[in-house]
Amino acid sequence: MNKTLLTILMLALLLLFIISPFAALTSLMLLVLVSAFFSLLGNLFKAIIGGDTDPKRS
Repeated sequence: MNKTLLTILMLALLLLFIISPFAALTSLMLLVLVSAFFSLLGNLFKAIIGGDTDPKRS
């Protein structure tokens, strides 16, 4: 569940970077935002179906 919350926080920060008036390389940031959004959807889906969202620790 921590990975899901961290992904939501990362998505919110990326959105703030894109909206900010001094954002450079906006097209690259939009690409990163789309990939982070799909990663968030995958993590949320795993959390809903009860899968392991934390990576294995060795």
